[in-house]
Parts: sequence; C-alpha cells; structure tokens
Amino acid sequence: MGKYLVKILDAEFINHDVKKFIVEKPPGYTFIPGQGAEVSINLPEWKELARPFTFTCLPDLNYLEFMIKIYNDHAGVTNQLGKTNAGVELIISDAFGAITYKGPGVFIAGGSGITPFIAIFRQLYKNNQLRGNKLIYSNRTVEDVILFPELKRMLRADLINFFSHENTIGFAFHQIDRNYLIDVIKDFSQVIYLCGPETFVKDLSKLLVNLGANTESLVVEQ
Repeated sequence: MGKYLVKILDAEFINHDVKKFIVEKPPGYTFIPGQGAEVSINLPEWKELARPFTFTCLPDLNYLEFMIKIYNDHAGVTNQLGKTNAGVELIISDAFGAITYKGPGVFIAGGSGITPFIAIFRQLYKNNQLRGNKLIYSNRTVEDVILFPELKRMLRADLINFFSHENTIGFAFHQIDRNYLIDVIKDFSQVIYLCGPETFVKDLSKLLVNLGANTESLVVEQ
C-alpha cells in the first residue's frame, strides 16, 4: 500500500470533540466516496502509529478532508491530532474501505460513524441522485451531532435524527431496538448501510439479519 506525505492546510473543531482537517491531495490520488485511508502524524514518536479515517469530501476536489473524533481520555493518536494544526505533515495510505454506495437504501449511523456516509451523500446530492435513501442517525446528545444543517438540507424528511441519552425538544429520544427497526425500515430486502462503534455495528448487524436482512445487501466496514 502506497504512502504519501501531505501537509495540513486547515484544522478546526466542528463540535465539542470532532475536528475537521483539510489536507493536501497527492497528484493522481483517488478514492470512492465511503472509503478512507490509514493516517499518521509525521513526527518521530507518531509516524508509525497509523489509524484509519474516512474521507468526507468529494473525490474531484483538489484537497482531502477528514472529520475525526478526538478522544482526550487517553494519550493516543486522536488526542495528538486534537493538538495538531495547519502546517504539520501527515502520512496517508492509498484509499481502502468496504463502505461504498450500492444503490438506494437505509443508512444507519451511530455517532462519528456518520463520516463514511458524508461523502456518499454529498456525491449523490451533487448528482441529484439522493432520492430513495434514508438516514437513521443516532447520537448520545445534541452536542455529538456532526453536520446536522447540511444533512437536513440534503435529506430533508429522509433524515431521522434522535438521541439515546438526552431528551431534546424537537427530536426523538430512544434506543434503536427490534421494534424500532421494524417500524422504520419495514422492507429488510433493501440495501442497508451500517457504521458506528464496534458494539453498535455488531449488535445491529445481528438484529438486522434476524429480521430478514440479506448479508449480501448489508454494507458494513470489515
């Protein structure tokens, strides 16, 4: 897998713990919306500690964009990225990833698991092909939501946004369980895209298959 040295052009927090990075795009670099790359910081103590992050920009732009959840509870890679800003170099790999668009369906995202879907939605919206897709977007609290205004503008009534740990006026407050999936999805033969924390994906994958989802039409990161 190829490696590329790129400079951070801009970096800013877009909510309390998610930071957006705009970085240089290597000549000829390509990816499919939904894919990401291994990323490390080009500093002696960090350059060998690569972590996977998803591109959130469109592939035809002249830069690359990541939206990365920063974990400050331990001294890991994202904690260091939270302190890293424009001018610092990153090392990125070739693009990879199993989450790519396979046709209209239901997208289920937990927290920062929305990131692989952002580039997909942006591409479909640009091409006027977003109709027929629905997003179920679960967050713990309103502070955790990423890009709500843009998602609402693109998806309109096909965005279902709710919180599992906070009751906020104007938004649903509950967990995703069997009855909820039956009520919202109804047709489990369609393509279902799923991304989020490991336990979130594992538990929902099992539940969706139990409800009749075809493993071949269940798109999750491997």
